[in-house]
Amino acid sequence: MERRKTRRVRRAAGAAVALALVFAGAATVASARGDEDGPAAGGGPAAVPGASSADAGFARDMAVHHQQAVEMSFVVRDRTDDEDVRRLAYDIANTQANQRGMLLGWLDLWELPKVAPGGERPMAWMAGEDGHEHGGHGSAGAGAGSGADGVLMPGMASRSELARLGRLDGEEAEVFFLQLMTDHHKGGVDMAEACASLCTVPAEQRLARGMVEGQQSELGLMRDMLAERKAAPRS
Repeated sequence: MERRKTRRVRRAAGAAVALALVFAGAATVASARGDEDGPAAGGGPAAVPGASSADAGFARDMAVHHQQAVEMSFVVRDRTDDEDVRRLAYDIANTQANQRGMLLGWLDLWELPKVAPGGERPMAWMAGEDGHEHGGHGSAGAGAGSGADGVLMPGMASRSELARLGRLDGEEAEVFFLQLMTDHHKGGVDMAEACASLCTVPAEQRLARGMVEGQQSELGLMRDMLAERKAAPRS
């Protein structure tokens, strides 16, 4: 009975995420055209963020962060037959692939590079103009992500962890995926919260707030799914 209730909640959450994507996409197009409130509201040309701005930094870093989530989701879909985990993996892959497309589309629209200028470290934009780190866990800023074993940003899985996920099957794969994705979402929420505070493009701020809401909801679902498997998040 409890599992059926959990499945209904998951379906509702997935529908909410899909609806949010529709509105986010519409907001993206409107903002790009200067059709809504924002820098172009007075009829002049829309302001283009600089290459080192929070807007550009968030778009670059979250695109990378999202890509790994998509990859992990496809891996676990091949390692388990569990309906709930496969549905969650599909929802994450679909949502984050669409959001990644929006972020890269903004960079193209602004004619900005998809790599940080001048060797700037990932997430350095989160320090803001005041030099203070932004984000819920204080893990961001110029020191974030050592790059060791492929970990570029907090929450990202290492190369060895991805390889291990690809070797596991069944419930072991489910548990490890849920633990990796929990860490991944926590890092993503930190970045999205920082953009909601620091970014200047209204549509990008709205997308970031939607990411926070969506990923926090999925964090609760993954915690419940781990508990069903007599497991818990790693941290």
